Amino acid sequence: MALNVSPLTLGTSGLGRGTEPGSREEEAAVDVAEQLFASTHAFIDTSNNYADGRSEAVLGRAIARLGADAATRVISKVDADPVTGAFDRDRVLRSFDETTARLGVDRLPLLHLHDPFTVTFDEAIGRGGAVEGLIELRESGRVGAIGVAAGPAPLMARYVDTGVFDAVLVHNRFTVVDQSAEPVFAAARELGMTVFNAAPFGAGILAPGARAGAMYAYRPAPPALQEWVARLERVCAAHGVPLAAVALDFSVRSPLVDSTIVGISSARRLAQLDELAATTIPAEVWAELEALGPAPSPVDDSAYA
Repeated sequence: MALNVSPLTLGTSGLGRGTEPGSREEEAAVDVAEQLFASTHAFIDTSNNYADGRSEAVLGRAIARLGADAATRVISKVDADPVTGAFDRDRVLRSFDETTARLGVDRLPLLHLHDPFTVTFDEAIGRGGAVEGLIELRESGRVGAIGVAAGPAPLMARYVDTGVFDAVLVHNRFTVVDQSAEPVFAAARELGMTVFNAAPFGAGILAPGARAGAMYAYRPAPPALQEWVARLERVCAAHGVPLAAVALDFSVRSPLVDSTIVGISSARRLAQLDELAATTIPAEVWAELEALGPAPSPVDDSAYA
């Protein structure tokens, strides 16, 4: 099932983090959520475990204010039990119930299996496993489509190859630094799945550029990657475009990607994202990027091969 997505999907992993119900901080987060819903972007992406459930709770308060249209625009994910690590059919159904209660909705357009690392692949797809729970939710009409969302490309390839899912979401594996998700996305395309690419900035370095403390895929960027990104920054500067705009457009322009997910935590960040998305990248930038050669990606998914 192909979803009617827009080029960008707004991520909310940090929305509401550390806030208390009824606090001024929560109210500020709800204001941000309302601005996300007021944007032209089709979907807002959250998860059962984002900000310990506060992301969904804040979005739920915004939905209560805004009404039916907002209620159809949230994508979420089921997560393993935070205490026991259980991630079977029953946990999927409980996770879904927790999510819909926080959001104040009865149905979701898309529900992902999120980071299935506490169970084996065989356990997840076997009898009584997490995937069985997702299929049950889809067949009952409580979700319109099901997907799988995680990082390691070899693991994601196995889930995609089952042919069970309607969508796939991979993060930090399809950027100017690392394209290891390319075969996963190509296989998903062949199956008619909707493809989400998350973290086009590598969760760090491709937004601010090479500098002390820069991160890639939630790890410190090693010196070789810092040097490669610094060379890319010089290419961008020579053509008068921001590094972040090039990093974003790398994903948005790809025929393999239906929607690129970018985390947004404030109205200012949303405005910056829209500005980056409107930036025209000269064709010469892509040729010079190619000439830099492969980036020394620090991502190592060999444990999942």
